[in-house]
Amino acid sequence: MFKTILSAAIAGIEVIPVHVEADVSDGLPQFSMVGCLTHEVKEAQDRVLTSLRNIGLAMMPKHITINMSPADVPKSGSRFDLPIILGILAADGAIPADSLEGVMAVGELSLNGDLNPVTGILPVAIKAKEMKIRCLLVPRLNEWEGRAVGDLKVIGFSNIPEVLDFLRRGTIPLHSGREMPSPLLNRYEEDMSDIHGQESVKRAAEVAVAGFHNLLMVGPPGSGKTMLARRVPTILPPLTLEESLEISQIYSIAGLLSPEHPVMGTRPFRSPHHTLTPQALSGGGRIPSPGEITLSHRGILFLDEMPEFARRSLEILRQPLEDREIVIARASGSFRFPANFLLLAAMNPCPCGYYPDANQCHCTPREISNYMNRISQPLLDRIDLCVECPPVPYDDLTGNARKGSTSQEIRSRVAAVHEIQRKRFAGTKIHFNSEIPAGRMEEFCVMDPGAGKLLKNAFSKMRLSARAYHRVVKVARTIADLDGSPDIRGKHISEAICYRSIDKKYWRI
Repeated sequence: MFKTILSAAIAGIEVIPVHVEADVSDGLPQFSMVGCLTHEVKEAQDRVLTSLRNIGLAMMPKHITINMSPADVPKSGSRFDLPIILGILAADGAIPADSLEGVMAVGELSLNGDLNPVTGILPVAIKAKEMKIRCLLVPRLNEWEGRAVGDLKVIGFSNIPEVLDFLRRGTIPLHSGREMPSPLLNRYEEDMSDIHGQESVKRAAEVAVAGFHNLLMVGPPGSGKTMLARRVPTILPPLTLEESLEISQIYSIAGLLSPEHPVMGTRPFRSPHHTLTPQALSGGGRIPSPGEITLSHRGILFLDEMPEFARRSLEILRQPLEDREIVIARASGSFRFPANFLLLAAMNPCPCGYYPDANQCHCTPREISNYMNRISQPLLDRIDLCVECPPVPYDDLTGNARKGSTSQEIRSRVAAVHEIQRKRFAGTKIHFNSEIPAGRMEEFCVMDPGAGKLLKNAFSKMRLSARAYHRVVKVARTIADLDGSPDIRGKHISEAICYRSIDKKYWRI
């Protein structure tokens, strides 16, 4: 007899519905599986037959054929174990013929019939909701993740006997339907007020977060670059519901969601070590999975000691910084991953870290030049703000030093600017000033005559590229928003230009 049940495959971050077709007939005993399957999927036949025997449902020797359609879509992982065993049982008459109609199933089997959690349940649930699926069957530990979508019947099961009771008699497990926990919000112990001095750097960080602009900090060791970077998440405004679900889908596919808190409540802050490979940064594998770039979506990617990263890894950043997405090509197709993140980087001005202090720096001009040139000009062009972190004076470190704004005060100012941008870009696909396309600069970035004249002089004297010109204007737009000004004025352009002048100092060595 032939039966089919719906499941889902994940390609990149896209969910593709898969029809798991099962045919059980008399004949030479055999278990065959087809449909562009990886080795992990084909291993399901051993788990299915062994678990059936261990729950007391051992089948007579049959000719079993499993086909997963569409056949040209690669299927990987153990998520198809549950639909395979249900398809076989339905085809063999062990469960009612109509019980699988309108049902989608995803889950991994243990040899004793228990169900183990799998990754990617949240995007699968979203796809099931779009398809108006009647019911989504998942392992118990994935139930909360599936229910986070809302308006979809999601039932979690601990083992196959519970699933069979539901399909035969409609019995829902007692543990299903538990009250979902609230999203886990980070409670930061750090605060921007912990940083004494470095007011210009904190101002640059505020501008960067307000408009989602990329920021590079250059300074000697111990000047507070990493300390400040670790506190930037404390001034980020809360996620919207749309952003939260978008990030949670990515982390679900990557297997980084907690079963107890299946929805991300705060923006990502990723800080990979400089030894990471290009594949770990961009996303890799035969069927690519999200890398650090995508895991930073709607949040921050912090690269500490930026020149220590492999040149190949750094150059990978160029395309996603420009296009806000990363495309990975494989023989099986192209996979698109979202990559709308804020790049936050820190570096020393030379190998020893003390240039231009002649009393401490003993690097040769060639050594300094080679070190700085590990950051290419095309990549540097994509960084909106470059700020210098000078050594912190003794007076700023003492208990009598004046404390700056707290994270809460800065966050309130940033949130106000985000609200301005939300209203400004209503009805468009733009979220922040940093995303304004070149063709709409005049519409959103109106400058008074003084600002335009100042920018024209800076363009010729600093020999700015077209990309750098646009980024200066976008930063000035954010500074004007922080100032509550509808138009960009001269002082806003002046501050934005200052954030481009530091890189000229160090990269002309």
